[in-house]
Amino acid sequence: MKSLIFASILLSTMISAQDFANFGKYEKQNQEVLSQNIAPNSVFMGDSITEGWFSTDPEFFKKNNFVGRGISGQVTSQMLLRFREDVIKLKPKRVIILAGTNDIAENQGPISLDKVFGNIVSMVELAKANHIKVVLCSVLPAYDFPWRKDMQPADKVIALNKMIKDYALKNKITYIDYHSVLKDEKNGLPKDIAEDGIHPNKLGYEKMEAILMKNLK
Repeated sequence: MKSLIFASILLSTMISAQDFANFGKYEKQNQEVLSQNIAPNSVFMGDSITEGWFSTDPEFFKKNNFVGRGISGQVTSQMLLRFREDVIKLKPKRVIILAGTNDIAENQGPISLDKVFGNIVSMVELAKANHIKVVLCSVLPAYDFPWRKDMQPADKVIALNKMIKDYALKNKITYIDYHSVLKDEKNGLPKDIAEDGIHPNKLGYEKMEAILMKNLK
C-alpha cells in the first residue's frame, strides 16, 4: 500500500511538470458524468486522501451519487486551477473540500498557511458564484510525513483547521471536523486507521463516512 502511494505521488510530480493542475486526470470521467445528464449530489475535491477514499470504498460514492476528484500529491493551488473542470462544469449540488496536507508537506515548495487558506477560500467563492453548496473539512491529523520526514506538521494542521473552521462558522458553511475525532495522543492518525499515519485504510474511511454523513443529514 505504501509503495503504491509513494509511486502515485512521484507520478503526480512528474505529470505536474507538463500539466501542473493535471487537467487530464479526470477528463474522460467528467465527460461520462455529463453524458448521464444527472447532476452529482456531491463532488469531493482533494488529494490522495480523497483519491484513496474512492478506490477503497467505491460503493459509498456510488450509492450516494458522489463523485471523487482527488489527485495524489496535489496542493491547493493545483486544486484551485482545476476547480472549474472537475467541479463547476459537473454542476453538482455540493462540493466537499478536503485540502491542505500537501501544502503543509511543501510538495510544491514552502507556502504560508495564509496562502493555503486563501486558495481554499477562492474555491469556496467559485462554488458559491456557481450556486454550488460548500462543505469544508478539517485537514486530517498528521504527526509526520512518510515522504518528507521531520517537518513536524501537527501544529500547522491544527492552525490551518482553526482558520478553516472560523471562516466556515462566520460564513455559515458546513464544517466537518475529522481532526478532533480521529487524532491520537500525538495529534496524528493512529495506525489502526492509517498504517502510514496519513492515508486512511478502510476502517479509517468508514469512520470519516460516519462523521460526514451525520453532518450532511
